[in-house]
Amino acid sequence: MNLSEHYNELFKTSSELILSENYTIDPKINNDSDKRFGVTLLVRPSKEIKANVQEFLKELKNIEPDQYYYPSSDIHVTTMSIISCAEGFKLDKFSTSKYVEIIEKSLVDVNKIQIDYRGVTLSPDAIMIQGFPTDDSLNILRDKLRDNFKNSSLKQSIDSRYSITTAHSTVMRFQKKLKNPKKLIEVVEKFRNHNFGKFTVEKIELVYNDWYQRERNTINLCDLYL
Repeated sequence: MNLSEHYNELFKTSSELILSENYTIDPKINNDSDKRFGVTLLVRPSKEIKANVQEFLKELKNIEPDQYYYPSSDIHVTTMSIISCAEGFKLDKFSTSKYVEIIEKSLVDVNKIQIDYRGVTLSPDAIMIQGFPTDDSLNILRDKLRDNFKNSSLKQSIDSRYSITTAHSTVMRFQKKLKNPKKLIEVVEKFRNHNFGKFTVEKIELVYNDWYQRERNTINLCDLYL
């Protein structure tokens, strides 16, 4: 898949929906009874990139102060959703060591992963920073994870929602009706090709997380260093 084309198509279709007020508001962001939890393999961008992202979000907050903005601690790129978030999933029967064994096996002979944060795109319910892997290393790792987990007896739901192919980071979600959709699109367009920076992945985190990857609800299960 051509990532540029994918992000461009997302921006085009989603901006049209937002301008026609057919976007989606997430009703569960501030719902304390939301018990959707899962297990994710993820990476986090550098501090410098997070600081650049917050400068972008600062502009958005001036236009739409009532939306949900990701703090730097929560910004991430999903490497693979191992167990998709679902009501009632708990860690009591989760064998971390067995999952780590498969992940370590998948990491063998995978080259360094670099991600270029370049530009911003939209979905009907969120704003995302566009991530571009600099080579095929991330996709190779994902394919190895798919094969190795599907050939195991461990509980997993890889690709059950969709087959992950991008390297984006969600940084804002719509939690209330937008005050000024047109102005929002204008700010996003201003940053459509903005260079947020490039980072080399030094570690991958296996975490137990809620739907929004909020730090307060995240349990780090293992760090795997590249």
